[in-house]
Amino acid sequence: MPVPRCSGPCGGARPAALRRPRTGGAVCRTCFCSAFEAEVLSTLQTGRLLPPGAVVAVGASGGKDSTVLAHVLQVLDARHALGLDLRLVAVDEGIGGYRDAALAAVRRQAARWQLPLTVVAYAELFGGWTMDEVARRAAQEPGRARACCTFCGVLRRRALEEGAQRVGATHIVTGHNADDMAETVLMNFLRGDAGRLARGGTLGSPGEGGALPRCRPLQFASQKEIVLYAHFQELDYFSEECVYAPEAFRGHVRDLLKALEAARPSVVLDLVHSAERLALAPAARPPPPGACIRCGALASRSLCQACALLDGLNRGRPRLAIGKGRKGLGEEGEREGCTSKTRGRPTLAGAIQAF
Repeated sequence: MPVPRCSGPCGGARPAALRRPRTGGAVCRTCFCSAFEAEVLSTLQTGRLLPPGAVVAVGASGGKDSTVLAHVLQVLDARHALGLDLRLVAVDEGIGGYRDAALAAVRRQAARWQLPLTVVAYAELFGGWTMDEVARRAAQEPGRARACCTFCGVLRRRALEEGAQRVGATHIVTGHNADDMAETVLMNFLRGDAGRLARGGTLGSPGEGGALPRCRPLQFASQKEIVLYAHFQELDYFSEECVYAPEAFRGHVRDLLKALEAARPSVVLDLVHSAERLALAPAARPPPPGACIRCGALASRSLCQACALLDGLNRGRPRLAIGKGRKGLGEEGEREGCTSKTRGRPTLAGAIQAF
């Protein structure tokens, strides 16, 4: 069967390299990359996410999502004079044999793009606690792996905020894509977490209580197309799975979503757009957040999530803040810059669909 010609803007001047998972159209690599970049630009402009002059902290994990995000923002800034000042912020969770390799990829990216890089470590920020130490402390308790992902998600979010503050950022961007967001929406439905459902459909958060505004420019980009874009642009990224990820609840939700996607290809974006339109009854809406009595961060209780979890660790009861009385401290949906999201994820071969 002959390879079809590109149906994109080149008008068939080049042979098609793939069928877009998003549209089904056969396009060449050049037209695909241009369309991908244009769609990210549209997300930025439609959502008014990054104003001219913004100092942008890019949550850099070394994985494909944050790597593509940083690359695309650089391309768009140069091409359209967006006036962005990009700075990479990486988080060292302290996971032996895993995070060092990911951070090496981030350092290579920073050198290639000539972007400033700041690394913040859990051990420095959280009284010596690393994820390996947290795992050892929780090793004798049931649900250890799930607890690890809960701790890591909450602490990573706090660490990224701290790193962004250190570099003088006015905005934070993360590489969450459409698959990530659909998984989070489905997880929150399955957990009955109305609080997160209420705030999960936007392109980010405007920044409250001293926190920096956050946004997700890749929220409507599928995982498959991110893999393809990284391949066509020859981007260098890290792709190993975190040692604490396999038993996490998100992995089970991911498997369910892949099964649903096989029956209904549009299910990922359908879930993302459903979250945008979701309206909760007044009685189900969470109360406005206050301030943590310990660190001053936004909190729905007297202690914020990070302080509550650290308090449990320091008291020798690491799961103290994850029990029934702490609904909302389930496995964190906002996995800022996490590269552990590879279970069930497409490889390059799986992403390029046969004609």
